[in-house]
Amino acid sequence: MTADVPALRLRFAAISDVGRVRKDNQDSGYAGPWLLTVCDGVGGAARGDIASSTAVQQLRNLDEPPAPDHTAEEMVAQIAGALHRAHDRIAELVDHDPALAGTSTTATVGLFDGVQLAVGHVGDSRAYLFRDAELSQLTHDHTFVQTLIDEGRLTEEESRVHPHRNLILKALDGQREAEPDLFVVPLQPGDRLLFCSDGVSGVLDQTRLGDVLAGGSADFAAVELVRASLEAGSSDNVTCVVADVVDADSPDATAIDDEPQLVGAAAELRRRSPRTAGLFRGHRNGDTGELEPVDAEVADLPPGAIEADPLDPHATEAARYAPRPPRRFAWLRRVLALVLVVGLLWVAAATAWSWTQRQFFVGEHDGRVAIFRGVHSTVAGFELYSPYQTTDLDVAQLAPFDLRKVRATVSQTDLDAAHRYVEELAERMSPEPGAGG
Repeated sequence: MTADVPALRLRFAAISDVGRVRKDNQDSGYAGPWLLTVCDGVGGAARGDIASSTAVQQLRNLDEPPAPDHTAEEMVAQIAGALHRAHDRIAELVDHDPALAGTSTTATVGLFDGVQLAVGHVGDSRAYLFRDAELSQLTHDHTFVQTLIDEGRLTEEESRVHPHRNLILKALDGQREAEPDLFVVPLQPGDRLLFCSDGVSGVLDQTRLGDVLAGGSADFAAVELVRASLEAGSSDNVTCVVADVVDADSPDATAIDDEPQLVGAAAELRRRSPRTAGLFRGHRNGDTGELEPVDAEVADLPPGAIEADPLDPHATEAARYAPRPPRRFAWLRRVLALVLVVGLLWVAAATAWSWTQRQFFVGEHDGRVAIFRGVHSTVAGFELYSPYQTTDLDVAQLAPFDLRKVRATVSQTDLDAAHRYVEELAERMSPEPGAGG
């Protein structure tokens, strides 16, 4: 993109609700003029809220106007770098507090530049595009049941009731680097984007999602999606980010509020400095944008609701992500790894030095022909050779051809070959001193 003024703008809204069953909100969401993201924390007692909020705090740094003459590849690289930094930051937190071992988060992020949307995705949060009254899913779930669907071993309907439907295969956990899905989506005026956690997509089918997205403002759609998810019986946290794509030159664009919205667990973090006070606004009641509570008992599911979501948060959270043992004695493993690397480098250096000491060449030393041991090279100011034997042959008496060669050094296969070469030089020496100069 080369234009100084973006052709499109985003009118966005974000809302997150703790849900009908859970005691805390482990989702985090962010919506800004250049960035949309939803992160769904995983971990239960391992504090998935910390993982999701940490990821959003890293990702929100991308919410900046695009650089002139940037490329789509650079946008994708920015997302990949931010996800990597989030991964590293979570690793630091786990190292500092072993009780957090097992925490992780999904991440679905969209970086906007006024023309297109670069998307990065890890886990089972989702991004959708609603265009011309049709809803399409942009992201691909990184879940066990999705692999079965891809292999043709399971249908979409069967996956809704599969016992391992909540198991995700990729997440930001600070342990294993997750390769994110990265791609770019061209946008046009009238498009509507939805980023949501599985607390929404897990209980509302695509038809129901499309029905809600078809009407009202972005703000209205976000609220109604959360409400519909809760009424459908979702036992999970529910987070939605909705953004409308608007022509930058249209009258509607002048009324857009560009103030970022931070919701969910990330909104509950203490602000880093007084200057950030008031920078973010919540959607409704407080920073999390929580709705009024819905009765725990749902007699009849509304149309478009999926019956597969049980009202047992402990069962779903336990199976949410592949369990891993705590990272104990991480410092000891790092020390051992450092010792191993240093040891390998030492062995390599010793082997290389041993090889050089089996090499010989003939050259000049203090005006005389000498046999050197090593290779005629210098590493970091250290000479890899030294005089081994200095002869009584004066280089000034060498034939011109031999003189040039000796001053440039002549490599030999071994010490005996070096001695033979010196003998040959002596036989070819000029009869009178200085004749070879």
